Amino acid sequence: MDLSFTREHIAFRDEVRAWIQQAMPPAIRAKAAVGASFDMDEVMQWHRILYEKGWVAPHWPKEYGGTGWDATRRFLFREELEMSGAPNLSPFGLSMVGPLLIQFGSDAQKARFLPKILSGEEVWCQGYSEPNAGSDLASLQCRADDDGAGHFVVNGQKTWTTYAQYADWIFCLVRTDSSGKKQEGISFLLIDMKSPGVEVRPMLTIAGTPAFCETFFDNVVVPKENLVGPLHGGWTLAKALLGHERTLIAAVGDSRRMIRKVKRIAARTMAGGRRLLDDPGYRARIARLEVKLRGLQMANYRALAGAQLGRAPGPESSILKIRGSEILQEAYVLAMEVMGHNSLSWFNEPGVVSDEEQPVAPGFNYARATTIYGGTNEIQRNVIAKLILGLPTR
Repeated sequence: MDLSFTREHIAFRDEVRAWIQQAMPPAIRAKAAVGASFDMDEVMQWHRILYEKGWVAPHWPKEYGGTGWDATRRFLFREELEMSGAPNLSPFGLSMVGPLLIQFGSDAQKARFLPKILSGEEVWCQGYSEPNAGSDLASLQCRADDDGAGHFVVNGQKTWTTYAQYADWIFCLVRTDSSGKKQEGISFLLIDMKSPGVEVRPMLTIAGTPAFCETFFDNVVVPKENLVGPLHGGWTLAKALLGHERTLIAAVGDSRRMIRKVKRIAARTMAGGRRLLDDPGYRARIARLEVKLRGLQMANYRALAGAQLGRAPGPESSILKIRGSEILQEAYVLAMEVMGHNSLSWFNEPGVVSDEEQPVAPGFNYARATTIYGGTNEIQRNVIAKLILGLPTR
């Protein structure tokens, strides 16, 4: 297996890197330089810039608006975006429901939804988790009942619906049958967030952002043509979508950028008359983290090489998810320790800490979620035990 990049791929990476720096608006570039968070208007502004360039959905087939790049170019493009600190685009339309519609949707659904996902005209959110059905997703209770007149009537609650307050549409797993195994009575439904009976309640996270929401459905009427795939067949679609989500969560570029920030902060922090970066203890910890990240990067390259050969992501995506989320958390922990007392507050007055240090504490708190969302790391270890190691389930 060849894990090195060709001359053409290296030239492509250089082209992407230069374009990102040229195309990024000054206000976004300033935030990206210090790792600050972006509001939804800035995210959508960057979405439209990538759309106009034709690079907003490089992983989509070319006939639906993709770039036609091979798997290596798609990987390099994503890594350069992460390294630049550019806004992360909302994944729910571009990386989740869009590819799912291409694979399982009807011609009418593709024609209706895909162009507006690409252009950013319509924003999506995900309706999977419920108060008692997160890691055990098959236990979901949100119901969709046939009204006999061409509609489903949806009742129930979803939780952790990220940025639902900005979404035009939500893709939902709903229970349409309770008579058999719980996985066999679930369907995949597209719901207009402007429908009467939909209520969104944002929650302020410990990171200080209204990232998560509770979403309630009270007799929401949904046309039957918004069912994706077969009735009661949503579990297969759900698994396909989650596998793709976990592969993306490796986020090697994000961790590389964070470790570089740790080095910069340690280089200007004095302790005992010398730079913290020169302290052997901190140097060893940074080195150990970089070795772990290099291992993750090589595992990601192995998955990439498989993709180049036409293999779909398998259970190895669970390994990438676990290690990627843990390494990012470790990088934030190290940054907090290097900052010392400066890290104790994340709502400082301007000038109290540097612009680069200001986002560290909120990022540390938000990173606690990385081992939970996209399927908890405990669930991923069960997947590895069963599908890779062949261990018994009991």
